[in-house]
Amino acid sequence: MKKIIAPSLLSANLAFLYRDIEMINDSEADWVHIDIMDTSFVQNISFGFMFTKYVKKYTKKPIDVHLMILQPDIYIEQLKNCGVAHLHIHYESSIHLNRTIFYIKEYGIKVGVAINPHTPVYLLQDIIKDIDFVLLMSVNPGFGGQKFINRTYQKLEDVKNIILKNNSPALIEVDGGINLENAYLLFKNGADILVSGTTIFSNSNPRKVINRMKLGY
Repeated sequence: MKKIIAPSLLSANLAFLYRDIEMINDSEADWVHIDIMDTSFVQNISFGFMFTKYVKKYTKKPIDVHLMILQPDIYIEQLKNCGVAHLHIHYESSIHLNRTIFYIKEYGIKVGVAINPHTPVYLLQDIIKDIDFVLLMSVNPGFGGQKFINRTYQKLEDVKNIILKNNSPALIEVDGGINLENAYLLFKNGADILVSGTTIFSNSNPRKVINRMKLGY
């Protein structure tokens, strides 16, 4: 089982963004996570293409982008040009999900499908063999610092069963309300990747928090 940590820049100090990117570079973190929002799919706005290009210029880690937007198809080429390694689109926002998945793959980007807390995991059955990641939202998307939804543990088990049943290569990523306590339990119950923002960046020693998440204590 993999133990991948992806610090979310949504919780970074943007006045000292380069400093926080360097912290991630020097830490045991595996990826850097960027949330892109459009104020339509979620009631917030965050980062865009110029921000992502800046991060790509200075990070030594793969960029993991979570698109919380409507009509993701029209931005795929721009995101490829930004150097994105992984791209997560929402089941709830993609009308022609299969087409969007294969469109992203044509650009050589690994693709994940994100589902909101209320979305049943069985809806992933028909595309589970075609994707690289399932992104389980453990909070309602759009804002950092929310409380973890405990129902996520059951959804994690259900997704794992679907992956195993279909012999899928997909890894499971969990995002929202991740702290040291639930990080241990999520990895123990089958998660491969954890996205954490507030817990990491609000600590006086974020490198130590990242290391503890990976080690499970």
